[in-house]
Amino acid sequence: KPTKVAVLVDSSSAVHSRMFEALVPVAQQLRLDLLKVEAGRRPTDVQLPAAFATAAQHNVGAIFVLADEPFFFARRAEIAALATQHRLPSFYGAREFVDAGGLMSYGESLAASWRSVADYISKIAAGAKPGDLPVAQPTEFELVFNMKTARTLGMSIPQSLLVSASEVIQ
Repeated sequence: KPTKVAVLVDSSSAVHSRMFEALVPVAQQLRLDLLKVEAGRRPTDVQLPAAFATAAQHNVGAIFVLADEPFFFARRAEIAALATQHRLPSFYGAREFVDAGGLMSYGESLAASWRSVADYISKIAAGAKPGDLPVAQPTEFELVFNMKTARTLGMSIPQSLLVSASEVIQ
């Protein structure tokens, strides 16, 4: 039987709907059953607690929070706390979620990306035309684990993964 994984998406994000659709064939290959769980976006329409309750009601084995959404990034501590409260291993695309208490992340280094933006700005300030500058792709990716969260969830992370980590937060 496939493992069920909840995917937390911003219900108003066109990017998230495309990201979710791209995950479906990959999940099938990995024998994962995805459950799309939508959260509200506006501060007056916050549905994060309800989204996690829905995930728990469907007996998911973990929750994956889609990246590239400022709403989620701003609420990362709440999201990580809700995942722990519902005893759901949580996975993210940015290490900042793990710093806030999430279990693990794998994704581009936001700090490196911000430095890259600063480099672009400095070139433009020096007179370069934005259209002449190459499109930069992320070059630094981070795998980060939060061992305190793993212990809280009663999980052990295999040593083979820990040695590959960019950082292990104790």
